[in-house]
Amino acid sequence: MKENKTVAVGSLSQKDTLTGLVIIGFMFFMFGFTSWINAILIPYFKIAFQLSHVASYLVAFAFYISYLIFSIPASYLLKSVGFKKGMMIGFWVMSAGAFLFVPAAITMTYGLFLLGLFSIGAGLALLQTAANPYITILGPKETALRRFSIMGICNKGAGILAPLLFAAVIFRVTDSDMFDQLSQMSTAEKDAALHELIQRIIVPYACVGTFLFLLGLFIRFSPLPEIDTEHESDEVAQANSSKTSIMQFPHLVLGAIAIFLHVGTQVISIDTVISYAGTMNLNLIEAKVFPSYTLTAQICAYLVGITFVPKFLSQLTALKISTVFGLILTFLIIFAKGQVTFLGHTTDISLWFVVMLGLANSLVWAGVWPLALDGLGRFTKIGASLMVMGLAGNAILPLIYGYLVDISNAREAYWVLFPCYAYLIFYAFRGYSLRKWS
Repeated sequence: MKENKTVAVGSLSQKDTLTGLVIIGFMFFMFGFTSWINAILIPYFKIAFQLSHVASYLVAFAFYISYLIFSIPASYLLKSVGFKKGMMIGFWVMSAGAFLFVPAAITMTYGLFLLGLFSIGAGLALLQTAANPYITILGPKETALRRFSIMGICNKGAGILAPLLFAAVIFRVTDSDMFDQLSQMSTAEKDAALHELIQRIIVPYACVGTFLFLLGLFIRFSPLPEIDTEHESDEVAQANSSKTSIMQFPHLVLGAIAIFLHVGTQVISIDTVISYAGTMNLNLIEAKVFPSYTLTAQICAYLVGITFVPKFLSQLTALKISTVFGLILTFLIIFAKGQVTFLGHTTDISLWFVVMLGLANSLVWAGVWPLALDGLGRFTKIGASLMVMGLAGNAILPLIYGYLVDISNAREAYWVLFPCYAYLIFYAFRGYSLRKWS
């Protein structure tokens, strides 16, 4: 396939479709690898820099706030250079962010780490703006949830590996004792121990930066087809003839809010589970596996989605079930109590309901995206950028959770999930169908 080949939406050959799925699937794997490693970076930096809960969740804030800032510019860049060149630029921006971890570790500067995370998030904002509508239009909209579920398996599979691989490279068997002894160390001893701990991050992130740079080159010269989203069918063109702004699509705007709240619930279920396990006397070395449990639950639900949607369940029904289940789990996290031993861990049962949020969250993203982008036509790229802006929920909601932990406790802080799932239920049952504001 020639590099400059451009095909219209709905006219991809089976070969083009398969090529697109394979390459975008690998991209989603890298999205997951660089995103879900935050689940262990948060407690890692909390120890290394002796941070409060709120300050440690600045990791998620710095990473995801870039989605809010760069998503709209990303859509205009994609209009100008196309999907493939835009994806290459996105990977190169991520690479620059990964390389910033090297001077940050050498100088022990938390702010420079946050700048690196902000840069990685900026690159991801561009990549997500390209990749998500690409998956939506890579086949019939009735099977979009299946394609998103496949991408979700790639994303969450990487999320399982990333914290475990990071922990294997960074942590040592003796670290558990060192963490326990920090409060008894002199200032000089503590500074030396924490400095040595931070230095371990240099080689892994230098390798990640190099790999991301090379991946950008690969995408640029890959056989990934360039899809033309600027031309509309006669039906869509007629429906959108009076539209001049994406704000005139209520189902899109409400869908962006749904994504904001959904990704917030998702990142809370993954990035807070280690800290919550810590309140049950599990140290970091033991608790590091819990994000992987949550992500495994999501993958199981993705497999269910691939198997049953749309053959036995519609995408909409799957979305409704997922949102209601999330609200039920929220109440169980807050009110259910009792010690259990499962998979070798003795914890309060509420911790496992946090893990089970992976089941509830899995099909929400896949359910909302095709509903929100339905019928946008020439507004698809800018509409996708608005949706990607919703990923800023990953930045805001963990901070709210961290604040609630500091003023109350880790269990009560999960009340932040209640309004999120309540709104998602509204969108699944009503908001998606609105085509006019009045």
